[in-house]
Amino acid sequence: MFMGPLDQDKPWAMKGVEGVHRFLAKVWRVACSEDSEGKWELSGKIVEGQNDDLAKVTHQTIKRVEEAINSLRFNTAISAMMECTNAYTAAKEVPKDLFLTFLKLLSPFAPHLAEEINSILEEGELLSEQRWPELNESLLVESEIQLIVQVNGKLRARILVPADVSKEDAEKAALADENVTAHTNGKTVRKVIVVPGKLVNIVAN
Repeated sequence: MFMGPLDQDKPWAMKGVEGVHRFLAKVWRVACSEDSEGKWELSGKIVEGQNDDLAKVTHQTIKRVEEAINSLRFNTAISAMMECTNAYTAAKEVPKDLFLTFLKLLSPFAPHLAEEINSILEEGELLSEQRWPELNESLLVESEIQLIVQVNGKLRARILVPADVSKEDAEKAALADENVTAHTNGKTVRKVIVVPGKLVNIVAN
């Protein structure tokens, strides 16, 4: 499924198998660690609690996996779960409820591994008997956006601003950026063109 869409021919390649093996091993290492006797146990990385950044990543993954399954693009679903796993791996701690949500997404693709980890988490109910994760659309809304800032048509900066920033505030933020002022100092700003959500173009001479 990882090698490409099911409706397209795909040449056999061991790299595809190796990539999926590394992915599943990474999932396992997020959840499990070896004790002094070489036995696998629940990793200290899995904790009770919340993490807004990981919650956002997890719900983005729910959306991407759902869309991929509905269109039979299983390779895209697996890629989305790989990115989510990378975020879990990079984090110091992973909330248990988010990881359980992820396991439900993984279960149709790697049921035996997902159920084994579920049992280590001491969750009594099988993943296959649980409801599919419910998407929280509010977590998909970006609070900030990136604007490109040009001076006389040349890229000079990229700035982060609130997603609902006004044209006036976008203009102020662009003109205040130090990378921009380095190219406008001593010049007269003739015009500022703001394209909402995309860029700010400053004309100065």
